[in-house]
Amino acid sequence: MFWSDCWRRLKVAFAHVPLRRKASVYPVFLYRDTGQGDIEQGIRLANGHFVFDGRSYRLPARTTWAEPWPADVKRWVYSFVWLRDLQALGSNEARLTARTLIASWIAHTPHDPIAQEAPVLGQRLASWLGHYEFCLLTAKDVLQKQVMEVIRRDGRVLAALLPLPPHGWRGLLALRGLLAAFMAVPDQEGFFLRYQRYFPHELERLIGADGVVADRSPEAQFQAVQELSSMIAMFNALQLPVPPLMSTTLARICPVLRAFCHGDGCLAVFNGATERTEDDLARVLERAERYKVIASSVSMGGFIRLTLGQSLLFVDAAPPPSLGHDRDAHAGTLSFEFSHHCHRLLVNCGASLGGAWKQAMRESAAHNVLVADDLSSSDFGRDGHVSRRPSQVECQHRSNDEAHWLDLSHNGYYPSLGATWSRQLYLGQNGEDLRGCDIIEGERDVRFIVRFHVHPDVRVVQEECDIILHAGEEIWRFCQAGGMLSVGDDVYLGRGHPEPSRQIVIASRGGRDVQTDDKPHKRQQKVSWMLERVPA
Repeated sequence: MFWSDCWRRLKVAFAHVPLRRKASVYPVFLYRDTGQGDIEQGIRLANGHFVFDGRSYRLPARTTWAEPWPADVKRWVYSFVWLRDLQALGSNEARLTARTLIASWIAHTPHDPIAQEAPVLGQRLASWLGHYEFCLLTAKDVLQKQVMEVIRRDGRVLAALLPLPPHGWRGLLALRGLLAAFMAVPDQEGFFLRYQRYFPHELERLIGADGVVADRSPEAQFQAVQELSSMIAMFNALQLPVPPLMSTTLARICPVLRAFCHGDGCLAVFNGATERTEDDLARVLERAERYKVIASSVSMGGFIRLTLGQSLLFVDAAPPPSLGHDRDAHAGTLSFEFSHHCHRLLVNCGASLGGAWKQAMRESAAHNVLVADDLSSSDFGRDGHVSRRPSQVECQHRSNDEAHWLDLSHNGYYPSLGATWSRQLYLGQNGEDLRGCDIIEGERDVRFIVRFHVHPDVRVVQEECDIILHAGEEIWRFCQAGGMLSVGDDVYLGRGHPEPSRQIVIASRGGRDVQTDDKPHKRQQKVSWMLERVPA
């Protein structure tokens, strides 16, 4: 490991050595980035500022990019992915803003390691080339030549960084950037050879046999589809045959992306995902797939997807993803989401791009789970990766034509509390009867709360013993036994910004002694609950 890191650093250092070869003035091949831009963000950028994760920031001064931004903001700014927003605006002012910022970057490139991270570097190169026609094609030859010199140099840096350690779906950004560099300067055949060599390896570790991205996130699934379909567009622009592996992989991952959608056509909210919009999903899938197919398997990469009638039940039945794929992972093991027709009823709280909200949304309390002693079932290190996760997660599924049964458990609370949590779920009555039983077993009673986060579009009314949910014209009733029932304030970030919502809470009571095979006595605490549709 030490020597491979040294060799990689040496290759990167050589890649920065200027070449004597005269740089081209224009790219040989161009392609058009098809990512969806935000016109409102484009207006802000043209006016000298931007919004990231709900906070407003000033654009860098023309003489420096060394701004004291948080790391997640830097990755976004340094990647130039926001060129999509300026192109969506499409005005001459937007064009000149993009051109000015690219020229400023070339003149004052920050000496920041984040700027040289392979996914950031790759996305920057792909963004420059993908928006070249919009903002650079009519620029002066001097600037275009400078851009080409940077593309050639940074392409060499990207090639030197391969093979990459695991970056999750973001590893595809680095490879797309290398392909963009080859499009601009196809005489650098080494760029394409490195791409061809490492692309299959990246797909092999990223995409499971069932078509689920290793990040175990609907958002990562969306991004992987978008990246691969963009690469196909680049091969078409190069007038080269699309690698069969690329096409067959897209055919495997698109049905899974469809399967990650609720009845409203938007994404389930797990492991860093937000809902996105139905138009987002339709646009990406229309470009990427030949046939509209939904993955038929009940189990998808550790997720369980159950359908009955017009109801959908998603369950996260696995630990967080492995190191390298866990940058956006949440402590949501055994959490679930439930929807009926186009109405989301019970949801996880969503995700944030950075800051305190991001950390809060990763904790177990932001999911439909049992939270023991205010702890999370997984912990996160200062580097953002998962530092502790459940070592045992079990799931058994049974079904017939009329119902589904799930038996789930994990030991994520055992190291700190000596307790294990098991959850039983039942879905029946044509999808209009969802029941659960949550059990904690340990050496002593544990204080816990079972949380049920209600989607903000649903109105919640607490009655004497029950809680009534109004979803459109539908009425649902929630009741429980074994705990103390209440309704509290909540927040939902599943649509990209904080929204006030409500949550149903069941607080624990004292347990009872139970006889077990391995030890003479254990304490068991149990709560049961039911969500049923009230007939009209």
